[in-house]
Amino acid sequence: MATTSPPQPAPAGGPDMQKLEQFMHKMVGDMGAAMSGSLVITGSKLGLYKALAEMGAATDAQLAGRLGLDTRYVREWLSAQAASGFVDYDPGEDTFSLNAEQQMALANEDSPVYVAPAFELIASAYIDEPKITDAFRTGKGVGWHEHHECLFRGTERFFRPGYRANLVSNWLPALDGVTDKLEAGAKVADIGCGAGASTIIMAQAFPNSRFTGFDYHEKSISRAREAAKEAGDPSNISFEIASAKDAPGSDYDLVCVFDALHDMGDPVGAARRVLEMLKPDGTFMIVEPYANDSLAENLNPVGRMYYSASTMICTPGSKAQEVGLALGAQAGEGRLTQVLKEAGFGSVRRAAETPFNLVIEARC
Repeated sequence: MATTSPPQPAPAGGPDMQKLEQFMHKMVGDMGAAMSGSLVITGSKLGLYKALAEMGAATDAQLAGRLGLDTRYVREWLSAQAASGFVDYDPGEDTFSLNAEQQMALANEDSPVYVAPAFELIASAYIDEPKITDAFRTGKGVGWHEHHECLFRGTERFFRPGYRANLVSNWLPALDGVTDKLEAGAKVADIGCGAGASTIIMAQAFPNSRFTGFDYHEKSISRAREAAKEAGDPSNISFEIASAKDAPGSDYDLVCVFDALHDMGDPVGAARRVLEMLKPDGTFMIVEPYANDSLAENLNPVGRMYYSASTMICTPGSKAQEVGLALGAQAGEGRLTQVLKEAGFGSVRRAAETPFNLVIEARC
């Protein structure tokens, strides 16, 4: 007859059961977050958040009817959203709603904290995981162009609100004399422009200046040209296919690199090329993910997000290029300053910051 052995105490040096329980609570929370991210993409694509925001409060059937969707799917989606805290649930009325803060994050594309597109960006990390896992074994890189297209869509839509909120009103004015030049009429290059969100925002704000966006990725440049047309087709903007070290032209008043210097294989060489492109009194503006200078200082939610993205996207992208310096998304001001000084810039300073961004000004 089989018997059940009594539970055995943990061996000396084994896990503290209370701490283990706390850690498992954390793991379950993270697993729920990882699973629910796909539902944010679905909600964004189907317009569920926007419709719910417009309706104020709705049952599953009312929301499904508004969008012509299947009620049972919508009910399950709403239940998951309520469990995540992404929507509010009234058990008495059996209705769902979005409060003001949830609307800003998930339903309002003009909000500076609209983060729904981030989950499409994150989806690419799961889709491309086999490539990155193999790169761990080989040490080879995985280029930006080798990722799933949802990375490109998600990046454009995720970064745009932050640029719209800060670029013209805060970051450019923090640079010495740059806004005056832009208002009078300046020549500007946006290197690593991707789908052109930053370039278009600047071109619309400063119609007297001329803006050229450069990126090596042909599909991104095609999308940037489409986005410019969607934005009213400003006459003072153009997009060209070129890598950072091969960007053409000279006598620029301002050269910008938004969230891309750390992705480059040879950021020193790229910065050296920028120095050649600038007028003697020109300015190089570098926007990078916010980071402190030590790992210990970056062990926080923002650092967690950026280190994870850097493992799956930024570091492999840099290693796929010549030199492959792989600065990573948490390089920090000190390391970035070293890169810029090595490239030949004499003056480097932190001009502005947000909880997610470092803005660095480099001058000849």
